[in-house]
Amino acid sequence: MTPKQERFVEEYLVDLNATQAAIRAGYSEQTARQIGAQNLSKLVIQQAIEAARNKRSERVELTQDEVVRDLRELRDICMGRKPVRITEVVKNAQLGEVTAREVEVYALEPTGAGKALDLLGKHLGMFVDKVEDVTPTPPKIVVELSRE
Repeated sequence: MTPKQERFVEEYLVDLNATQAAIRAGYSEQTARQIGAQNLSKLVIQQAIEAARNKRSERVELTQDEVVRDLRELRDICMGRKPVRITEVVKNAQLGEVTAREVEVYALEPTGAGKALDLLGKHLGMFVDKVEDVTPTPPKIVVELSRE
């Protein structure tokens, strides 16, 4: 791999956006979209991305399964399907007492639910970025043969 391609791999892992990774790796903004798509199609780059992901997972001791499990829990909490435990503190100034109790609260947070669902869908490959082929079509050449 070239140094730019190695940098592309590092930058791609930041946000999984091939176009932005290409720009940050030093490719031209005008060609970044095409270069990003081309780089992702190269086996050596795919292998480097996979190796870097595995290395990062080991380093942070986090697996894809754990992330998916947490996203599902976040989705359920944000959609009001699962309660959140909070500690309620009550101060009684007259008696000089402070009591605490845990209560379960259901919340509806559509933004959080939407983001969790978006990330889960991307993980499952449900949402694919549209990549247009911008390779110019060669002109057709017509040759006429005269019969003489």
